[in-house]
Amino acid sequence: MKSIKTIFFALALGAAAVSCSGDKKKGIDYNQFKTEVKLTAEQEKNFNEITAKYQQLQEQNFQAAKAQGGNMDRVALGIKNEELRAQQSIEMATVLDGPQMEKFNKFVDENSRKRPRYDNALLERIKTEAQLSEDEFKVVNAANDAFEKAFNDAHDVYHGNNDLAKEYWEKFDTQRKAAIQKALSPEHYTKFEVIVKDVQFKGRK
Repeated sequence: MKSIKTIFFALALGAAAVSCSGDKKKGIDYNQFKTEVKLTAEQEKNFNEITAKYQQLQEQNFQAAKAQGGNMDRVALGIKNEELRAQQSIEMATVLDGPQMEKFNKFVDENSRKRPRYDNALLERIKTEAQLSEDEFKVVNAANDAFEKAFNDAHDVYHGNNDLAKEYWEKFDTQRKAAIQKALSPEHYTKFEVIVKDVQFKGRK
């Protein structure tokens, strides 16, 4: 596993040569969501309180990560933000009705910065449908983790440039798949390819 991570880390170090300490984090514009749904006065009040609470928590996480200077751990930050979005959704479900909640979750999903990796649901599909052994699945996880770290470590280079970000994503994705291919049997890798065929770079709107 270490060799896989070392390869990706080396690629990331080669890419992350430019600093952008003035990085401005864009948050989700929840006012835009309020133009798409009709909320009662009470709903809007609670909606504003919940979103303000979680925006503040997200900002605190960002500032804490930024305080580490050049050692910002974007993977850890992404994990924390995922957890905050999940908690926010739980609280928001007590305020919005079913259809509104469905729109809210879709809005957040489309406008939030997601971790650039195979998510847990997809990983479970890969393990089950490709019928991977535990050792094969460990390699998939290691390559996936290394991919995420490499892409995040290159952030200062492609920041603000969606086309360049796409180039880096595709470069590291090729490396991720090559590492996985070496560990899987030909049959299992063929099934893996089918499962992940629609996974591609998605820039923020």
